[in-house]
Amino acid sequence: MEIKKNPKSNLENYSKIFIQIGLVLALYITYAAIEKKTYDKTIEDLGTVTMNALLEEEIPITERVEPVQPKTPPPPTPEKIEVVEDDKEIEETVIESTETDETEEVVVEEIVEVVEAEEVVEDVSFMIIEDVPVFPGCKGSKAELKACFSKQVQKHFSRKFDADLPNELGLSSGRKRVFIGFKIDKNGKIVDVNARAPHPKIKSEVIKVMKQLPTMKPGRQRGKPVGVKYSIPFTLIVE
Repeated sequence: MEIKKNPKSNLENYSKIFIQIGLVLALYITYAAIEKKTYDKTIEDLGTVTMNALLEEEIPITERVEPVQPKTPPPPTPEKIEVVEDDKEIEETVIESTETDETEEVVVEEIVEVVEAEEVVEDVSFMIIEDVPVFPGCKGSKAELKACFSKQVQKHFSRKFDADLPNELGLSSGRKRVFIGFKIDKNGKIVDVNARAPHPKIKSEVIKVMKQLPTMKPGRQRGKPVGVKYSIPFTLIVE
């Protein structure tokens, strides 16, 4: 059985009308919302605010408790002092006057001057001296001054010694050892020169050469100038 519909009751025929009505209502609502007037709210009086009630604070009443102080014991009873009669006679000390009279002779005791013995510092070896003697022109640390001293002494000996003397004395060819020792005194002078050589004339020549060493800055031990002993070997090559 087929259901028949009345063409007038079909709502699809009025869909366009419903759409137009909806659009008109939406436009009207939008226009009304845009055109609606609003006003800023003004507050004329905020009223009086009472802060006393907020600031008042209840302070609890407290009672201060004093600490209990211990009782101080009473002072001890003083011992009974017995008074004893003293029959012993006391000799009074008589103080003599130090004032002199014109007629009284004043005796002055002889003043003995005490001379302090000067501390004698013995000669020190060059190897253990605190401050080594300084050869003129040498500079640097203690180790550098030591090396410079030895180098300058060898240079002085090589320059001053007569190299032709061993050949003139007819010594056999080869190496000849010469040992030299001397002392730099407290004033920096060269003293106590001695030598050991293969020939007396060579020994005299060596001593003469070493005495020609220049005056040096003396060595110091514990801050005081002292004599410094120095020894050095040399090798003479005889051809």
